[in-house]
Amino acid sequence: MVDRASARRAFVEASGWGDARESLLAGDASFRTYYRLKRGDQTAVVMDAPPPQEDVRPFVRLARHLRALGLSAPEILAVDEAGGFLLEEDLGDSTYARWFNGPRWGDRRDDHDERAMYTLATDVLVHLAAQSSAAILPGLARYDGEPLIDAAMLLPEWYLPQVAGRPASAAALDAYRAAWRECLRALPSSPTTLVLRDYHQDNLLWLRDRPGVRACGLLDFQDATTGHPAYDLMSLVEDARRDIADELRAAMIEHYLDRAGVADRQGFMAAFAILGAQRHARVVGLFVRLLRRDGKPTYLPHLPRVWRLLERSLEHEAMAPLRNWIDAHIPRDQRGIPT
Repeated sequence: MVDRASARRAFVEASGWGDARESLLAGDASFRTYYRLKRGDQTAVVMDAPPPQEDVRPFVRLARHLRALGLSAPEILAVDEAGGFLLEEDLGDSTYARWFNGPRWGDRRDDHDERAMYTLATDVLVHLAAQSSAAILPGLARYDGEPLIDAAMLLPEWYLPQVAGRPASAAALDAYRAAWRECLRALPSSPTTLVLRDYHQDNLLWLRDRPGVRACGLLDFQDATTGHPAYDLMSLVEDARRDIADELRAAMIEHYLDRAGVADRQGFMAAFAILGAQRHARVVGLFVRLLRRDGKPTYLPHLPRVWRLLERSLEHEAMAPLRNWIDAHIPRDQRGIPT
C-alpha cells in the first residue's frame, strides 16, 4: 500500500515547495483530501486524490478550460497524474458556506451580500450559457437519459433498504426505472451547455477583489458534463445543505431567465422540476451511502431538507409517475433521517 503522506511530501518537494509548512485544509464526500502549503506570504493547495478511486486528469482539464472561458477556477501549478496529486492556486477560505455561517451573518449588510452572492453565482451560469458550444469540452459525457436514471438509482438502492429493512426487490427497481423513463419524456430540449454538476455553497467562493464573474471562485467541478442549463441553477437555489428563502430562489430564477434570454420559460421550469427531482433523489440515496459504505454520518441531518426539496419537485405534473412510485414505496413518515 502506498504511503500517501510520504508520496505527498515527495510531490511537494519536486514541485519546489519543499520548504513550505503543510496543514490539513479539508476533506469532502469523495476520497480526496486537501492541504494548504504556506511559506512566508505565499500559499498553495495540494489535492491528494488517491488512485484508482480518484483521477486528477478531469479536474486539470476542466480547470484550464474554465480559466480560458474567463472564470475563476484555480490555476494548476503542478501535476502528478499517476500518483494522484495536484498543486493548485489557493483561492482562499471565503466559500459561500463559510460566509453564510460567519458571525456577522444576518445584519443588514450581510442580507444585502447574500443576494449579491447568489446573483453573482447566477451570472456565472449566464456567462456559461452565452458561450454556447465554446463552453463544452469535446468528449464530455452527456447528462441526460439513462445516465440521469442511473444516478437517481441511489434512492431505491440505498435509502429504501435503510427504511424498509430489506433490499429493494427487482420488481420495485424495474418500476422505478420505468417511472423515470416516463418522466424524462417530458424533459424539454434546450441548447446544451456545460453542467458543473455540484454547483452549490460549498464549492463557490466570493473573491471580492476580482472583477465581474471572476469574483465567483469555482471548486469541485471535475464531474462536469454536458446537459440542460437548468441543472446548475437548480443546484444553486435548491441546496441540499442550506435553506434558501422562496423569494430569493424565485428572484434568481427570474434573473437567469431574463439575462440568458430564455424564450420557453414554461419548458425551462419543467426541466428545472424534473432535474430537481433527479438530483434530490440521488442525494437522498447518496447521503445514506456515505453513512453505510463510507462511515460518514455528517450528511444525515440534511435529509429532511432534501426530502422537502424532492417533494416540491414531485408536485410538477411531469413527475406524476415517480410521485406515485415514491408514495407506494416510501410513505411520508419514512422520509427523513432513517434509523
